[in-house]
Amino acid sequence: MSVVVTGGAGFIGSALVRALVGDGERVVTVDKLTYAGNLGNLASVIDRPNHAFERADICDRAAIDRVFREHRPSAVYHLAAESHVDRSIDAPAAFVETNVVGTAALLEAALDYWRALDAAGRAQFRFLQVSTDEVYGALGASGYFEDGSAYRPNSPYSASKAAADHLARAWFHTYGLPVLVSNCSNNYGPYQFPEKLIPLMVLNGLAGKALPVYGAGTNVRDWLHVDDHVAALRCIVERGRAGETYLIGARAEARNIDLVNAICRLLDERRPQTAPHARLIAFVTDRPGHDARYAIDPGKIERELGWRPRHDLERGLAATVDWYIANRSWCERAGASYRQERLGVVAAAS
Repeated sequence: MSVVVTGGAGFIGSALVRALVGDGERVVTVDKLTYAGNLGNLASVIDRPNHAFERADICDRAAIDRVFREHRPSAVYHLAAESHVDRSIDAPAAFVETNVVGTAALLEAALDYWRALDAAGRAQFRFLQVSTDEVYGALGASGYFEDGSAYRPNSPYSASKAAADHLARAWFHTYGLPVLVSNCSNNYGPYQFPEKLIPLMVLNGLAGKALPVYGAGTNVRDWLHVDDHVAALRCIVERGRAGETYLIGARAEARNIDLVNAICRLLDERRPQTAPHARLIAFVTDRPGHDARYAIDPGKIERELGWRPRHDLERGLAATVDWYIANRSWCERAGASYRQERLGVVAAAS
């Protein structure tokens, strides 16, 4: 049997596919290949005999039924999603369609498939809904998100992911489908689409362009290396308890402005001829509903599943900057249709 990874040509999905295929698992990547889906992310595994690629939309029930029928998965890692807050402000309907309607269609297909399995197959099967800490809204200056935290999404993106999480839980409690949910903090690492904060700052800095920072840059995020996230997802599918929620974070909080300044220092070391890069920082009007702080308590996954992050933010950020510098051709292809600006609200602050 195989495992299915939806959204497997995206940033987190492709990191998961590369890890699974590299360990010899049979993997089926399902991806619609929208702007952030990139087969270049899978170049190292795309032709491996234990990997198959299916270009399909999770909203297309017939296509998804065929994937289940032909590939007979023992697990589904569901990562397919519209995932950028700024884009959700400009075009929320696409987020509802993919993240809510698409998740419902995928759950329906998975349930029909699971019901037709024999007893051993049903016992083995897992469906992991991969979500975000943004569903919990904003924290104050102290405290952490936990698996029992109330949902208070504040953007169209986080609201659509919250709805998908609720659907996943409903399919477990109503139908018995062995569903698990994970909520992660902000990911970073190689192959991230250039609209996200870290690659945007790196690539704009290398090009001598402005480094647009929302508001005063005081919003706090909890940063998680994508490879640590992938390891956590695999732990959840392999050892997690159906019906449970696991929060994934690395206890690595940083204010946006501090992270941007750290990137500037790394660029100064690597490109001293264009230093100081901090001169490029430009504060822009904050986006609507910008949550002040996210921070995750990963104690449950640490205690129950034995997962621990391997990357600290300082070294992980330096390695990430080095990756983008060494892979400028990938960056140019990935961001060909993106002008490397902050989307949403980008007018200069007065």
